[in-house]
Amino acid sequence: MDRRIFGIETEYGLNYVPSDGRRLTPEDAARHLFKPVVEWGRSSNVFLGNGSRLYLDVGSHPEYATAECDQIDQLIAHDRAGEMILLDLVEQAEEELADAGHRGRLFLFKNNVDSAGNSYGCHENYLIPRRTEFKRLADMLIPFLVTRQMLTGAGNLVKVQDQTRFVFSQRADHVWEGVSSATTRSRPIINTRDEPHADAEHYRRLHVIVGDSSMSETTQLLKIGATDLVLRMIESGEIYHDLRLENPIRSIRQVSHDFTGRSVVRLMGGDEPTALQIQWQLLELVSDFVARHGAHNEHVPRVLELWERTLNAVESQDFSTIDRDIDWAIKHKLITGYARKNGLDLDSHRVAQLNLTYHDIDPERGLFHLLARRNLASTVLTPDQVKHAVMNPPATTRAAIRGKFVTAARATGRRYSTDWVHMKYEEGPGGVVLCKDPFATEDAQVDELIELMRQPV
Repeated sequence: MDRRIFGIETEYGLNYVPSDGRRLTPEDAARHLFKPVVEWGRSSNVFLGNGSRLYLDVGSHPEYATAECDQIDQLIAHDRAGEMILLDLVEQAEEELADAGHRGRLFLFKNNVDSAGNSYGCHENYLIPRRTEFKRLADMLIPFLVTRQMLTGAGNLVKVQDQTRFVFSQRADHVWEGVSSATTRSRPIINTRDEPHADAEHYRRLHVIVGDSSMSETTQLLKIGATDLVLRMIESGEIYHDLRLENPIRSIRQVSHDFTGRSVVRLMGGDEPTALQIQWQLLELVSDFVARHGAHNEHVPRVLELWERTLNAVESQDFSTIDRDIDWAIKHKLITGYARKNGLDLDSHRVAQLNLTYHDIDPERGLFHLLARRNLASTVLTPDQVKHAVMNPPATTRAAIRGKFVTAARATGRRYSTDWVHMKYEEGPGGVVLCKDPFATEDAQVDELIELMRQPV
């Protein structure tokens, strides 16, 4: 595909910490958080003026799904915009709670597991051609995704055989299948639910639910950029050595728990390469593919350089070359340095708190944001790009149409409904407008609905 549509769905951990002993259930905390949304949207499941979707997911987890994006930096900006939008809701909720006599703070964490062992996701969406054989794509992509955590994992502390270890991924221990239609009861690496949100004759949605949430913009760049490159290589029909895994679920846990990258991954054909060897082979193949076909965007050289540098760091066990760029390496430096300085074991409560606070999205509390302010975390975006994404949809995808429609409907106070492909004005004629082209940026029928909404009743 010359152009690809991307999207990221991020579920956030929510916690209310009282200072007066008056606790709130997660359901009550979520209700207060979404009260302004329900007031203007008449629902806790809404689309915003920037084209994104905001809603409460299972387990009282706030979830933000970015608008359709066709550029990686655009996608990162809209993912970061979700943090800003939710922080604004936190501020309003804390004021409302204070007025009701509650003294406490609401916390939102961009991570993937809570203290009770529950996992919540960060789902990646890639628009792929319908002509691509899905089974072949999944077989070829899963080895990359199983070993990708060495590049883009968020890092975590887990207890393995009564010993607390730092591992690559938060999500790896909570995945149970390679490919499945499930999302919660038996989480797969790739979800097969066929909802393209586009013309199903031409497109399919690849729904990857195995990845960790990214605090680091450069980690996000590598995660989406490398996956896009591997997909392009597969879609082109390139044939390479069979890397299908004998047991993807066993392998994904082994890779996550082996910080050397030398864990053996058994292939269906009987070969036993290490996780690093699989990644090196894929990087070589992708680099050759780019050399022959050219880079399809300006980010490709940085993605390839960061990919190679991260593999070299894992191989040499010298993480200093990536400890500003890759989430797990940034966090590993923070945690191990703190534990060493204070004479603490990794299973101490203070270290566990550090592991969590890294993911606090509040810029004043969150440790990642503290590191970023001290120039200890690399960036991809300017602050203005994130601020722009809070209020504005991507101008190069269907989100521009949806954003214009939602903004007009809210400005006029008219009743409307929308999803990824439908837009409806509910107070007058015109019916439902169906927009199946995710690359469209204008729609005359939607413009007509907007004009109808602006007319006096």
